[in-house]
Amino acid sequence: MKNFRLLLLPFGFLYGVITAIRNLLFNLKIKEVYQIPVKSICVGNLSVGGTGKTPHVAYIAELLSPDNQLQILSRGYGRKTKGYFLLDENSTAENVGDEPLFYYNQFKNADVAVSESRKIGIQNLLKLKENQVIILDDAFQHRAVKAGLNILITDFNQPYFNDWMMPAGNLREWISGRKRADIVIVSKCHSNLSTETKAIYKQKLKFNPESIYFSEIKYGELKSFNSNSALSEAKKVLLVTGIANPFPLLNHLEENFEVELMQFPDHHAFSIDDIHKIHKKFDTFASENKVIVTTEKDYMRLQSDKFKSVIDQKPWFYQKITVKLDRELDFKTEITSYVRAI
Repeated sequence: MKNFRLLLLPFGFLYGVITAIRNLLFNLKIKEVYQIPVKSICVGNLSVGGTGKTPHVAYIAELLSPDNQLQILSRGYGRKTKGYFLLDENSTAENVGDEPLFYYNQFKNADVAVSESRKIGIQNLLKLKENQVIILDDAFQHRAVKAGLNILITDFNQPYFNDWMMPAGNLREWISGRKRADIVIVSKCHSNLSTETKAIYKQKLKFNPESIYFSEIKYGELKSFNSNSALSEAKKVLLVTGIANPFPLLNHLEENFEVELMQFPDHHAFSIDDIHKIHKKFDTFASENKVIVTTEKDYMRLQSDKFKSVIDQKPWFYQKITVKLDRELDFKTEITSYVRAI
């Protein structure tokens, strides 16, 4: 597969030229750029999917929510609707997307909205209140708007300096795009990452080392879909995922369980037929002490009323995660100093 993708390098070069021309038009102000008039933080990456943007957006929102009027704007990838929507208690993953629904459930005092056009989304959010802080989820390539602070996330296991342009690799633009960032976070690091490895990465990232941070996934509890499921005696897990990279979670669960992975595409729109297939697979397990586990993002799509009666027939759980950053105090200071600056 890797050798096949290398054959696509000429197409990747062509795609890179196109994105470079597009970026140049924005840099020269030939294409219009909307400067967000309030404090705003963009969290994005140079590659497609799987770098861990969602828990980092949640981390920043958790940091800022006690002292700020918070608003979160996402495209709402995977939703079946179009246009601007402000999330409310009737929102579902189908009409707003799984990530925005997660933010809405997690941060009850924040406004969460979706819009393909970030400019339209921002302008609608500005009508709701004043002196807010807007967090843009996955808008680094959305050059039509300019945030006050840009955070770029790259996966430790596939950093942007080891990647290629699409379709040969996963890069959306040349790695020179990193220059638009104010902060770089290397995500999904090992908990015992050495000082020497960090130094090597800092050199290869070609970015201000004082604004490079390393984060790791911290796994919380497994939470039941319903109160009828018990986890205490479980030994076997059917891991069901619809995310870009399920393997860190797979490795984590294998520390305590025998695990089998049932993988669906990223942002997969689950159907009743999918649930029946999952249950059929689950029923083939010989062990009586078994459960089904999924991610919290997938849970957003699976908690729909249309699935409830079927899912309640089996013991379903979802894995909560957060992130932990090295030099956490420095990172928090960098974020809060920007927000508080006049």
